[in-house]
Amino acid sequence: MIDYYETKSQPITKVMVWQAFKEVKANKGSAGIDKMDWEYLEENKKTELYKLWNRLTSGSYYPNAVKQVGIPKKDGGIRKLGIPTILDRIAQQVVKRHLERIVEPLFHESSFGYRPNRNCHQAVKQANVNSFNHDFAIDLDIKGFFDNIDHELLMKTVTHYCKDKWVIMYVERWLKSGVVQQDGSFVPTLSGTPQGGVISPLLANLFLHVVFDKWMEKQHPTKPFERYADDIVVHCKTEKQALYMLHLINKRMESCKLVLHSEKSKIVNLRGISLKKYPKGFDFLGFTIRPSSIKSKGKVKSIPSIFISQKSKNNLMEKFKTLKIHKKRKTIEEIAKEINPVLRGIINYYHKFRKSDIRNVWRQLNERLLKWVKWEKGLYKKASVRYLKTKHKEKPNLFLHWILVHP
Repeated sequence: MIDYYETKSQPITKVMVWQAFKEVKANKGSAGIDKMDWEYLEENKKTELYKLWNRLTSGSYYPNAVKQVGIPKKDGGIRKLGIPTILDRIAQQVVKRHLERIVEPLFHESSFGYRPNRNCHQAVKQANVNSFNHDFAIDLDIKGFFDNIDHELLMKTVTHYCKDKWVIMYVERWLKSGVVQQDGSFVPTLSGTPQGGVISPLLANLFLHVVFDKWMEKQHPTKPFERYADDIVVHCKTEKQALYMLHLINKRMESCKLVLHSEKSKIVNLRGISLKKYPKGFDFLGFTIRPSSIKSKGKVKSIPSIFISQKSKNNLMEKFKTLKIHKKRKTIEEIAKEINPVLRGIINYYHKFRKSDIRNVWRQLNERLLKWVKWEKGLYKKASVRYLKTKHKEKPNLFLHWILVHP
C-alpha cells in the first residue's frame, strides 16, 4: 500500500509534491536546461515525482541552474528571465505553498502583486481613490529590482518569518543555483532572485514587505501607498511632503542595497500648488491617473481619473501589427476564432474603468481587417467596407470588439 503522507527527515509528503505538480502543470511553461518537457513528464510522472519527493524529503535535493531567456521590454531593452527545470518548478511550488500560508496573512493591505484574490485593477482603483485627497504622488521605480535583491538580507527576512529549516535550506539553494546564459556559459548568482521562478514573486514580496511596506507603516503611517511587486506609488498632500518623502525613500532603499531609478522615479503634481513644474499624471499597471475636467452644477472641477495609458495603446496597436492579419489566407470566421482570445484578454483588462478610451485602438484593428478584405477578396476600398458591414450585420458578435466599434 502506498503511503501518500509518508515523510522522512524533512516533513514533505507525496501529496504535497502531487498537488504542486498539478498547479505547475496548469501554468505550462517551457523546459529548463535538462530539456525535460511536459510530454515526457506525463509519461513518466510516477517515477520522476517519486524521485523528486525522495530527494526533497531526505534533504538531498539540489536544484539545477536556471536557463536564461531574454524577452523584449515594452519600453525597449531586454528583460532577462531565469527558467528553472520543470521538476525544480514543482519543488519550488511545494515550498511556496507552505511559506505562503505563513506570510500571506502578514502582508500589507496596500500590497497587491502576486497575491491570492488581489489584482491590478484593485491597485489602480485604490491609487485613484487616494489621489482625491492627496494632490501629489511619487511614482517609484526600483532599478533592476529582481536582479539586485541582496541574498543575505533576503535570507534574514525568510528566517525571521519562517522557522522551518527545510524551507530555509531550499530557498538558499535556489538563490545560489546559478544561471546558464544563452551562449551556454554558467554564471553563479551572487544577488537577485530570477524572474521566471515559481517562488521568486513570493520572495520578492516578502523582501519588499520588510524593506518598504512595514517601514512605511511604522515610520510614515499617514502616507498611503500602493505596491504591485516593485511598482510603487506613494501619495502626499504637498510638494514639500513629496520632496521629503522621496529623499527618505531613497535613503531607505540604499540602506537595503537597492537603488531607485533616477529618471523613472518622479514626483507628480495632480492638482496642487508647487514651486517647480512636475508631470500632471502617472502611469500605473497599464493605466494613467491624471486630472480630468468635469462640469458639476455649472462649475468645472478637476478630479483624478483613470485612463488607459498611451504606452498601453501603442503596445496594443503594435500587437495587432505583429498578428499580420492581412496576410492570413483564411476565412474571416477562422481569423475571428484565432484572434478573439487575444481581444477577450484586452477587453477584460482595459475595459475595466473606461471603455470609450480605447476606441481608436479598435478602429485601427478594423482598418487591418479592411486591409485583409482588400487582399483576400481583391476589392477596392468602398466594396471592402460594404463587405465588412454586411458581415457585421449578419454576425454582429463575430469579432468581440465589434460590440463597441463596428466596421
